[in-house]
Amino acid sequence: MPTERTEVQVRPGVEGDLEALTALYNHYVRETAITFDTAIFTPEERRPWLLSHPEDGPYRLMVATAPDSQEILGYATSSPFRAKPAYATSVETTVYVAPDAGRRGVGTLLYKALFEALSGEDLHRAYAGIAQPNEASARLHERFGFRYVGTYREVGRKFGRYWDVAWYEKDLA
Repeated sequence: MPTERTEVQVRPGVEGDLEALTALYNHYVRETAITFDTAIFTPEERRPWLLSHPEDGPYRLMVATAPDSQEILGYATSSPFRAKPAYATSVETTVYVAPDAGRRGVGTLLYKALFEALSGEDLHRAYAGIAQPNEASARLHERFGFRYVGTYREVGRKFGRYWDVAWYEKDLA
């Protein structure tokens, strides 16, 4: 029986999620150009990423789970946009949904929870880079008030070809 949208639960990610989050991310590394990582990770290699997203502050990790099984259906993060200090009030956001959990509203629930969690933080803008083509991601971001600002042409090479990345921004002030 498919999980209903209203049954999905969203909570901050915890260390116990590391193995499942790594497996989900590795699917996108192996099968898609959605991430430009090209080699899969072990959970230990992903641990610093997980630990860089505490339960408070501007860099968050929200996880969607099925209520009965607690299976991870997806996750959303806010991460540093760039390392230089003047970028501190900007974050880059992303959403990954399990392949069998698409079209259930999981991405919407994750972004809703993420932006609610970020609402009290000293942030000015959120940015999202979307490898092209990816109409579903563009629609999700536009629903949350992101607007298209430009495309980096052929910026990444994966699977023997070059990929464009469309950039979107959202006002958080």
